Amino acid sequence: MSTLNSKLKVLDSKTDKAYSLIRIFLGIALLIRGWLILANPDSLIELGVERELFFWVSLVGMIHIIGGLLLFIGLITRIAALIQIPILISAIFYVHSHTQLMMGGQSLELAILVLFLLFLFFIVGSGPISVSQYLLNKKL
Repeated sequence: MSTLNSKLKVLDSKTDKAYSLIRIFLGIALLIRGWLILANPDSLIELGVERELFFWVSLVGMIHIIGGLLLFIGLITRIAALIQIPILISAIFYVHSHTQLMMGGQSLELAILVLFLLFLFFIVGSGPISVSQYLLNKKL
């Protein structure tokens, strides 16, 4: 039993690194989402986005790429999260307004989870595995 407790204590001491790994994963996911939006804007028509909005859709793709890259490396994480929060709110209320929970594909609950994580990274910051933390430690 004490071996299990000691292993759990080791894992408990790594939660800050786990937080950073979640940020890295979210950054990669948003970067890929942005690339997919720019590479295939017609796929958004299937979600109900009108052709007249393609300029905005392209802008969303670019923001996801830039913001995702910044989240991935952990540089100006709060700003990278903040600029994507309005996009996710719009996605939840505009793109996913006609969907229900537990639908296949780009689901409402996934968009809500991403929005929650963006709020979390906006509030808390990047974590220990980040360019920001490296630069901060380098100055000291």
